[in-house]
Amino acid sequence: MRGMESFDIAVIGAGAAGMMCAAVAAQAGRRVVLIDHAERLAEKIRISGGGRCNFTNVNTQPVNFLSANPHFCRSALARYTPRDFLALLKQHRVKWHEKHKGQLFCDDSSETIIDVLRRECDAGGVAWRRPVSVHAIRQDGARFALDTTAGAIGAAALVIATGGLSIPKIGATDFGYRIARQFGHKLVDTRPALVPLTFTSADWAPFAALSGLSLPVRISTGNGKTRGEFDEDLLLTHRGLSGPGVLQISSYWNTSEPIRVDLLPELDATELMLEAKAGSRKQIGNFLAEYVPARLAHAWLDAQRVPVDARLADLPDRTLKAIGASLSGWTLTPSGTEGYRKAEVTRGGVDTRELSSATMMSERAPGLFFIGEAVDVTGWLGGYNFQWAWASGVAAGKAAAEYAHGAAKVA
Repeated sequence: MRGMESFDIAVIGAGAAGMMCAAVAAQAGRRVVLIDHAERLAEKIRISGGGRCNFTNVNTQPVNFLSANPHFCRSALARYTPRDFLALLKQHRVKWHEKHKGQLFCDDSSETIIDVLRRECDAGGVAWRRPVSVHAIRQDGARFALDTTAGAIGAAALVIATGGLSIPKIGATDFGYRIARQFGHKLVDTRPALVPLTFTSADWAPFAALSGLSLPVRISTGNGKTRGEFDEDLLLTHRGLSGPGVLQISSYWNTSEPIRVDLLPELDATELMLEAKAGSRKQIGNFLAEYVPARLAHAWLDAQRVPVDARLADLPDRTLKAIGASLSGWTLTPSGTEGYRKAEVTRGGVDTRELSSATMMSERAPGLFFIGEAVDVTGWLGGYNFQWAWASGVAAGKAAAEYAHGAAKVA
């Protein structure tokens, strides 16, 4: 290890989880180096929440996360809660507000959260190495040796906080997954999540002209334990569907599976039309336009091969029942997604069945930790993924500090 910069802990990835981890470990008295290859610090935080950073959700529970090992996230989330992060923001006098369904945002810009994390790291004396790339990692006895563009670095503990594959234009790579494989870890297959869904040109032709139209719906996909259902807004795009509802169920959607959309989630569509039929002179297109945007009502009826100018009174009950069933369960099969370039997060990652849920440490390589989006824990839309970053970062920061302290005593 001669000729190397020596630290107790090296953290690779200066995003939400990495900075939180580095700050906690450094404030516990350890010598910590934080390494990141990007020119700009924490770009994913910066662009989140429309520039206001949806930094947590007050309703965070383990049920809000997907994983092949669903109980893994419980320990970290229980030991560092949204209330704990709000206490940190209070120390730094950060103002925030609550929006839809428990989502918390900064009153000012996302830069506020980045500044808090940077100051927390500086308070512990974290050594910053950025933009710096890591070419290779190896274990040399009880320590890790990193070959970087800034020279060789040695550390007793190593934390991988490099995120997932989403939004490659701001620097996302598969580095963390490669390191996991190097040390014998399995990966749960990765795929884009919280991402718009797309359709073939032919299938979407009736609706492509409605791009920009939105409405509240109930949307679902999957069955049993893999079923996802949300009451959220739907947004039509020129290539398919987006909006909060679609982003939510995209994490549950599997290729070739259908999705189901209830266009009138608070109503019984069949009963509504049968009741309206009695004595009504309205055309069905105009009638539906009272409940959903008119352009969508007409395009949807055209796709169902129902004349928009047909009068309710002239349509047989069986026809109205079929239309009502379709309104409550409009079934579509996406052809794919907009991919990692539009995905907010990556589903899958390092298999958590080979990590300690209390410490995030590898069961294969003592002193090696994986946190944040790099692991197979994916939250719902609405601040949950940031809360996982804070919670897993704190868990690993404390555990890595203890591990490095023990390693120093042995040495």
